[in-house]
Amino acid sequence: MEAIPGPNELTPATAVTEPQSMVEQAVLQAENPQLIKQADQKQTTLVTGHAGFIGYHVAKALLERGEKVVGFDSMNTHYDTRLKRERLAMLDEIAKATGSRYHSIRADLCEPQAVNACFETHKIQRVIHLAGQTDKFLSGDDPTGCVQNNINSFVSLLEACRKYDIQHLTYASSHAVYGAGFQKAMSEDDSANHPQRLDAATQRACELMAHSYSHLFNLPTTGLRFFSVYGPWGRPDSVLFSFARKILEGKPIQIYNDGRNSRDYTYITDLVEATLRASDSPAEPNPVWLVEAPHQGSSSAPWRVLNIGNSLPVAIDDLIATLEESLGKKAIKEFITGQILEKSQSCADVTALQRITAFKPATPLKVGIDEFVAWFRHYYQL
Repeated sequence: MEAIPGPNELTPATAVTEPQSMVEQAVLQAENPQLIKQADQKQTTLVTGHAGFIGYHVAKALLERGEKVVGFDSMNTHYDTRLKRERLAMLDEIAKATGSRYHSIRADLCEPQAVNACFETHKIQRVIHLAGQTDKFLSGDDPTGCVQNNINSFVSLLEACRKYDIQHLTYASSHAVYGAGFQKAMSEDDSANHPQRLDAATQRACELMAHSYSHLFNLPTTGLRFFSVYGPWGRPDSVLFSFARKILEGKPIQIYNDGRNSRDYTYITDLVEATLRASDSPAEPNPVWLVEAPHQGSSSAPWRVLNIGNSLPVAIDDLIATLEESLGKKAIKEFITGQILEKSQSCADVTALQRITAFKPATPLKVGIDEFVAWFRHYYQL
């Protein structure tokens, strides 16, 4: 595992000197009809955590294809809220540029009254749940908060989905639910009963609770196990932010396990495409599911879990080399030992995702890193 910075160590530039601001660039992209897919104008989708990294990109894609979007976010301070506020400002501008209906709600999912009011007022038909606490360090420091943010909020959302007869609930999970011991591509049919991190344990609990609601109330649910997502407008507490900042500042990067750890890095546009395709195809009961030989990724209820990853593990040393090339500067490496909170390798088996959505993430690491670095330099004026 790689050492990462605190949530507020990066300070964005106070002024943008480029000819176009990030908001203007996003609006221009949204105005390009070639990039906008047509959608059912009557569809209303609730995106939780829409001020976050993944939530912003998913809400943006929905608006660009003409859907009605309701965003729901508590705007917590786990990292600098300026980045979140700017994401929300961009969603406002994109909605204006596309003519799509968009409404943003600032509230906590653990408040049932606020959640019910949202569903009732906006006639929500579909939910993409991307809010939650995924910081492995924060979850260990504040276990009560982790349970509140991940489990209690999910129960509140499940109840609203049941009450208002939602067409499909799609929600974020993580490859971390698989836990330790994998030396091969991780499949949804593999055991996910030994997560090592508390946030991963809560995500696994949410998968199981979703199954109960699918079984008891016939609520279609799809859990998406994300694999190391990266890209522009990402989280400032991520490894890429830490590495890029330290390389540019000439500070050493702390690396565990001699740089041999590997991760399946998934570019944000690939993840968004897979998420929307999964959401567009509500989960159905598996007609060949057997109690005697149960498939772990599907059910006799309208429930499933799907991996979303690039299926191409990259060693930390190779990640750093790619980042060095994009930044045009060498890293100072400091190899250390310490507690390992995760297994040394992750790789997604996306056979089920391909079968259900006819899509497989495939953005090359170099392409994704170049896009991230271009945004990073622009945003922080580096």
